Amino acid sequence: MRIEIWSDVVCPWCYVGKRRLEKALVALGQEHPSAAPGGPEAPEVVFRSFQLEPGAPTTPTDSLAEHLGGKYGGGAENGRRLIDQMEAVAAEEGLLYRLGDAQRVGTLDAHRLLHAALEVSPAVQADLKERLMAAYMIEARNVADHDELVTMAGESGMDEAVAREVLGSGAHADGVQADVEQGAAYGISGVPFTVVDGRYGVSGAQPVEVFSQTLERAWADAHPEPAPLLTTVGGAAEGGADGAACGPEGCAI
Repeated sequence: MRIEIWSDVVCPWCYVGKRRLEKALVALGQEHPSAAPGGPEAPEVVFRSFQLEPGAPTTPTDSLAEHLGGKYGGGAENGRRLIDQMEAVAAEEGLLYRLGDAQRVGTLDAHRLLHAALEVSPAVQADLKERLMAAYMIEARNVADHDELVTMAGESGMDEAVAREVLGSGAHADGVQADVEQGAAYGISGVPFTVVDGRYGVSGAQPVEVFSQTLERAWADAHPEPAPLLTTVGGAAEGGADGAACGPEGCAI
């Protein structure tokens, strides 16, 4: 099973959705042991790029509360109210957001680095994605700062020299754009958006149950029930009566 997740590292709902999907993956492994982490049929998870604000600066300018207040109206006070609501939802998933301190910046370089991490392995990419989301939403770090990005890449298992080389060039910008175009082809206009086996799409940070239902459907597709050797015609199997026959205990009279 292959799971592709379109998301941005500065998207509060994306982090919530990630946690809910992780719970659904645990449930899948409990139901089907071969799908548990490390198992022969463990789903492969790949993170795809989506930029909420492609033109955002690489150095912080305004607070998230001010930005939200300007975008949705009501000024910083309303922005703070929106943040409080989001933080309450995140707390239910064990995520202690500090969005009031978040440094609003562009994420192109973070996405390019995630593409480089995927070349190492999906596990390294997943670790880096987790660190980037925590850095922005919980630790209030600048996820556009190259020194910060290199540090997180090294902690995730990447070679820091390679990470710095990627950031100092335009490497993987084409991969980011390809993700954006594929997302547009799928009709994705907001994130998170999860695609399972290229067949099932889950829009938004849905409840765990929705993710679980989707994973089970994909599992069933890959593991169909074996077809019977024969199709019985007539008789009780089709709502009628079985014809007279003999068995080990005798014959029908």
